[in-house]
Amino acid sequence: MLTDMTDALAEALAADLPQGALRRTQAHHLEEPRGKWRGRPGWVASPGDADEAARILRFAADRRVPLLPYGGGTGLVGGQVAPDGPLPLLVSMDRMTAIRAVHPEENVLVAEAGAVLADVQAAASEAGRLFPLSLASEGSARIGGLLGTNAGGINVLRYGTARELCLGLEAVLPDGSIWNGLRRLRKDNTGYDLRDLLIGAEGTLGLITAASLRLFPRPARVNAALFVVPDPAAAVALLAMAQQRAGGGLSAYELISGIGLHFLTEADVPVRQPFAEPPDWMVLIELGLPEALNPDDVLTDLFEAALGAGLVEDGLIAQSEGQRAEFWAMRERIPEANRRIGAIASNDIALPVSELSDFIARSGAALAALGDMRINCFGHLGDGNLHYNIFPARGRRAADYPGMGDRARRVVDDLVAQMGGSFSAEHGIGRLKVETLERYGDPAKLAAMHAIKRALDPLGIMNPGAVLRAQD
Repeated sequence: MLTDMTDALAEALAADLPQGALRRTQAHHLEEPRGKWRGRPGWVASPGDADEAARILRFAADRRVPLLPYGGGTGLVGGQVAPDGPLPLLVSMDRMTAIRAVHPEENVLVAEAGAVLADVQAAASEAGRLFPLSLASEGSARIGGLLGTNAGGINVLRYGTARELCLGLEAVLPDGSIWNGLRRLRKDNTGYDLRDLLIGAEGTLGLITAASLRLFPRPARVNAALFVVPDPAAAVALLAMAQQRAGGGLSAYELISGIGLHFLTEADVPVRQPFAEPPDWMVLIELGLPEALNPDDVLTDLFEAALGAGLVEDGLIAQSEGQRAEFWAMRERIPEANRRIGAIASNDIALPVSELSDFIARSGAALAALGDMRINCFGHLGDGNLHYNIFPARGRRAADYPGMGDRARRVVDDLVAQMGGSFSAEHGIGRLKVETLERYGDPAKLAAMHAIKRALDPLGIMNPGAVLRAQD
């Protein structure tokens, strides 16, 4: 049985840590962005290095105190708060923020788990390199949490998820032992890959303290365009055409719905929109090319070919860096408009790209049968990931649809499962989707996950209740 992190235990732990490394939780430690859960006041430990982290984990294991790894607090599925169960000890990485090394000739950067993503991006840029992980919360999200959730973002199409951007880890396992796996190698076939096991585990198998991250040459010439498409099927066909013409230079390919742009206006989000009347569907395309190639020429040729094939109806190619930034500001502030309006249900799904247009049509029809609701479907079409969110009709509120959230989410998840997709593309499982994982997860995989959890964390102290249901 796990036990509460009491004041008496805190006093004992504080004696083994530097002054200030253990403190009371603050308001931000107890909140999560969507407000679905709230944590309980307690204690938070902030190790300054892996040795201090190991002492904290050994202390917790000896006394069976649950541990809750805490990064930037930006997760959207409740993995960073514990609303019930024994009171946990939070472990924050806010004292481990160093960029330990940058190796431009290797395209590698070594960062501690508490380093903020924007700072890692800046360190890479100073070395003339690119760390391509990019998402809306990059000013506060920390590397450990991004790896723990296998974050995605806008550049997965070209560079992959956080898992693919990590070469090695330093981590503390639940018994307090330190795994020194901070390799900078592309090839290392020396047994089971603990790196891939800890990435995406959401702090349930150990505590990431540092990571070796992959860097890339910075594209010499970058530009973006908005192309109006008649429907999602055209967007999928246009993606194939863009990949054929731009090759590896296609960095991002985002689907945007007219509903999303209307929401920006309705929610009074201050952002410049490029069209006087929002089209029903459009795609935001970004290219990053070497000096010898002009992205404007590639985008112009792509538009002309797509227009001739009936795949686009209108388009804008950014004429300046400022206009390119405006395109992205519009895309990146859609979630803010969503929050202001208030969703009935939110879904983070992935499907094979060729199935996306059929899914959008079928899910829309199925939800229409449930009632008068609006769907804002948008996101990373290039890698098959859509944010599929369901909202009240104009003039109504989510509270006017009691019980509809679970019904609507089930309709979407059932169809996603039927079509070979995933109900969690990039946000993780956390506490929000534990039951959903039990419903749709492959039985063999679930059994293996439970076995791995028991093997690495036999006491069940690491983030109990996240990803897998807590065991008594």
